[in-house]
Amino acid sequence: MDDLLGDFVAETRETLEALTGEIVAWEAAPDDRARLDSIFRFVHTVKGSCGFLDLPRLERLSHAAEDVLADVRGDRRKPDAQLVSAVLAVIDRIVELADAIESGTAIADSDEHLIAALQPGAAEAAATGAPQPAAEPVQPAEQQGGGSASSARAVSRTIRLPVDLLDRMMAGVSDMVLARNELARRLRDSGAESATDVAFERLSICVAEMRDAITRTRMARVENLFTALPRMVRDISAELGKLVQLEIDGGDVELDREMIEMIRDPLTHIVRNAIDHGIEPPEARILAGKPKTGRLHVSARQVGNQILIEVIDDGRGIDADRIVQKALAVGLINQDRAASLSWERKLELIFEPGLSTAQQVTAISGRGVGMDVVRANVERIGGLVDIDSRPGQGLRLTLRVPLTLTIIPALTISGGGQHFAIPRSAIDEIVRIGGETVKMGTLGGADIVFIRGTRLPVVSLGDVIGLEARGNQTNLVVLKLSGGARYALAVEAVHDHEELVVKPAAPVVMACGIYGGTTLPDNSRPMLLLDVAGVAEKAGVGRDDKNADAAPEEAEEIVQDDSAVPVLLFRDLDGIERGIPLALVERIEDCFASAISRTAGRIRLNIDGRLVPLISCGAPIPDMKARVLRMRDGDEEIAYAIETVIDIVPIPIVLQRSTEPGPVAGVMLIEERPIEFLDPFWLFAQGSGASPAALDRPICLLSDGDPWTRQVLAPLVESAGYQVVYDTEASQTTADLVILSDASPVRSIEGSRVVRLRATAEERGASPESLWRYDRAGLTAELRKHWNERSA
Repeated sequence: MDDLLGDFVAETRETLEALTGEIVAWEAAPDDRARLDSIFRFVHTVKGSCGFLDLPRLERLSHAAEDVLADVRGDRRKPDAQLVSAVLAVIDRIVELADAIESGTAIADSDEHLIAALQPGAAEAAATGAPQPAAEPVQPAEQQGGGSASSARAVSRTIRLPVDLLDRMMAGVSDMVLARNELARRLRDSGAESATDVAFERLSICVAEMRDAITRTRMARVENLFTALPRMVRDISAELGKLVQLEIDGGDVELDREMIEMIRDPLTHIVRNAIDHGIEPPEARILAGKPKTGRLHVSARQVGNQILIEVIDDGRGIDADRIVQKALAVGLINQDRAASLSWERKLELIFEPGLSTAQQVTAISGRGVGMDVVRANVERIGGLVDIDSRPGQGLRLTLRVPLTLTIIPALTISGGGQHFAIPRSAIDEIVRIGGETVKMGTLGGADIVFIRGTRLPVVSLGDVIGLEARGNQTNLVVLKLSGGARYALAVEAVHDHEELVVKPAAPVVMACGIYGGTTLPDNSRPMLLLDVAGVAEKAGVGRDDKNADAAPEEAEEIVQDDSAVPVLLFRDLDGIERGIPLALVERIEDCFASAISRTAGRIRLNIDGRLVPLISCGAPIPDMKARVLRMRDGDEEIAYAIETVIDIVPIPIVLQRSTEPGPVAGVMLIEERPIEFLDPFWLFAQGSGASPAALDRPICLLSDGDPWTRQVLAPLVESAGYQVVYDTEASQTTADLVILSDASPVRSIEGSRVVRLRATAEERGASPESLWRYDRAGLTAELRKHWNERSA
């Protein structure tokens, strides 16, 4: 029954997600009989499943919605806005109940008002204050699917598979690709006969076809990403009093299922912003000479190995000069930098943390958080975010994401004697130093290059990874970041383009922030995939180089300090501005209060199914949602609660040290403001939960003869401050105290005190000075006595 319920919940969630969009589309075209029949069959199927699984509450709700739709199909009711809203409310409750079944929780709210809202005249009764009719018992529907044959939809045969099985299949085909690549290299080196080449070519075709087929098991139509948009646009536009026409295109494009989930939240935020800040109210649009109904176009298309998702609106757009004024007001930039920014660089400021152009904070958006998270989430999966705005005409936001996270086209390069890979989607061009079109230079001690008159900062791969160059770095790979910002990566050699299987690297490797995973090319030697945004950040290269378009003779001197490191500045929960080296921060994210709990004497955060210690400055953590810095030292992970992120600045850290141990290591002035710096040593010590005294605990050796010793005795000994080891583990351990059962053979350990425990309370036949094993007071006193003797 549990398996059946699980399948029911999954199927109900999938069908009702599609159903919500169908209902909104049906509201716009109530005469569309085929769509009405489709909606009716969905609800009828849910009702039938509820009856079979004995879910009376769900059955009653779906039955009520089915009856109303049956009346509409029979032309007994007209599908007005009130009816559609009532059906949507019932569907929302069905989704809530399905989720409650899955999580094992209960929903106490009554369903009567939802069923009553489906009745004719419910809206008028609510407006006049008249009592709404109670839901009448619903009889089984007479309809048995109905509809004409022309409206029937073909249903493809499907089966459900565990995600871990798909991952194993994908790992297997990835290894096949690697084996094929290695075999190809060996055949090239050995000079095999043509017959072997033909056989290998057939094998390659089979492997490619199998790879494509198995890859498609992880693929899903982007339509699954778009299904929730019609309902969301309808609800938000109604709440804001705006008229919005949504157009969706490209739903048949396929994308990795994991990628779909990763870009779902960024896309949702972009659409909400477009309706809230972009599209004007009807009156304002008429005054501006526009149709009173705004247009929002969401599309997806595949370009090479990338998926482009575009969100276009014909609203007011973004005034880049207004963004600059807001950035100046909040201290994100200074006047000199503002004067040198191009139009594109001004637009890029919208992605800065803490910057919002909203006139007021609303429930929809405008809190200054979100667009920075959008770009961070997209870049985390190897994507880019482009923005194009025309004030008064509209805005275009483009998400460029890789087709899949598993096998990507890449360029292999080398630096410091090691091979690395770069995603091909991030490469703009490859040039070689020399000639009239590529000239090297320096500004303020930093290397730059002029490529066809455009100045770009140069980053040495060897310097970033901390390896000494083994040759001349005369090859430059020009890499692009979000918004069109570029920099040149100097490498020792450029090798081949090839398809590489990418897998997550070890946490300690990923924590440094410059790698996006690990891969195994055809030479079978592990190779790291570079994160182009992380490399730029590590090297101190910004997204908006102020002299990017300057000629060599016009460039200003830019003073750079080699000792500067990127520092994350934030406002803590107590209102004090603090900082921490950015390299220590693995991720910045918002967590809801439901994920925070106090367990085992401390506050912990539930992240991805793990309990992570949550530390704060001592001020109360917000009740609704907290922003946290996730940090990792390689093994241990902690989270630190803050109020908001202020900025990321490269500075040399010179602290006036704190005189007391605690979360603050010291303080220094940054832009004439005192900034306290967190002490990571203290933070991770708090996260581990170990006290300094625990490092010098005496060792107590226990017999490992029965479960009682491990499950009953050991916790008591540990609570007294001892470190417990067992005789099966103590071949090289010197014990301070030994506790044995009275039945154990007499054994003597040099320098150790022995305490013997007997099984009965009576002393007859027992060893002298033995203790009854449940004599808590006597055993505690013995443990304390030995502790005092050892301390003395």
